[in-house]
Amino acid sequence: MNRVLSVAEERFPIAGTFTISRGSKTEAEVITCTISADGHNGRGECVPYKRYGETLEGVRSEIEAISDAITSGIGRNQLMGLMKPGAARNALDCALWDLDAKQSGIRVADRLGLKSPSALETAFTLSMSTPEAMAVQALENRMRPLLKVKIGGEGDMERIRAVRSAAPDSRLILDANEGWNEDNIAENLTVAAELGVALIEQPLPAGGDAILAEIPRPVPICADESVHTVDGLDKLVGRYDAINIKLDKAGGLTAALDLRDRALELGFSIMVGCMVGTSLAMAPAVLLAQGAEFVDLDGPLLLARDRQPGLVYRGSMVSPPDPALWG
Repeated sequence: MNRVLSVAEERFPIAGTFTISRGSKTEAEVITCTISADGHNGRGECVPYKRYGETLEGVRSEIEAISDAITSGIGRNQLMGLMKPGAARNALDCALWDLDAKQSGIRVADRLGLKSPSALETAFTLSMSTPEAMAVQALENRMRPLLKVKIGGEGDMERIRAVRSAAPDSRLILDANEGWNEDNIAENLTVAAELGVALIEQPLPAGGDAILAEIPRPVPICADESVHTVDGLDKLVGRYDAINIKLDKAGGLTAALDLRDRALELGFSIMVGCMVGTSLAMAPAVLLAQGAEFVDLDGPLLLARDRQPGLVYRGSMVSPPDPALWG
């Protein structure tokens, strides 16, 4: 099998500034892999994440280091054993899924047993800021059914109250990005419950979340940074009610499917999330998210410019990918 691998670093401007508890960014920095064979091109996109020690240069080096194996024809299952979980493996795995679909004429949705994947309701993310500024964001998006609110610092309760006041009918997900601690979590959970919050993502630092098994959880808690793959998932039982599956953490669609299936066996609810990337990064996640309780695949909605063709968003509904994009 004669394959050619190409790797590109790309940047897409964000509409404004995207801020979480760990910092701000004005553009999405992504790595795009293209695996070509027999006149067909399979593509995959990943977003290196500094939280996990990833950089554009480092991820590119990881991908290029396995170039010979890719061009010699290894499959997705072999890839899982050759690379560690993370952004680099994600881009390659998704490119292999796409290439297989292009070569075989069998769409990824069909491979997954999805006869007619449906459009999904995605959360829309409000960037962390002052309560007043977040109220403005919430007011502008109050017609969206599901809002994800970035918090994780001093004044969080004021932020939550401001958003709830401005968007009284929206369901709310709070994403603290490990920004709470053992001293304030009980009070914060109480206020969140009073305000009708639907879910709270990763309130405590990964590895410092044992208290979640000991305190009341009046709002369901979702693991994000605390879960990457099936390894160690069973240890989260009793601490978390849901898990957030991201392709860049799991290291591709192949590993993410295994994680989803095992999580369901253990009784977790499923959220499928994303980094800030383009429609190419979201496309496989839309298929993974079929049947998920929470979907957070709004990356392209936060960009000033997306790929063309991209996913089709109508309000907060995102449609499955067209083959011209992926899969």
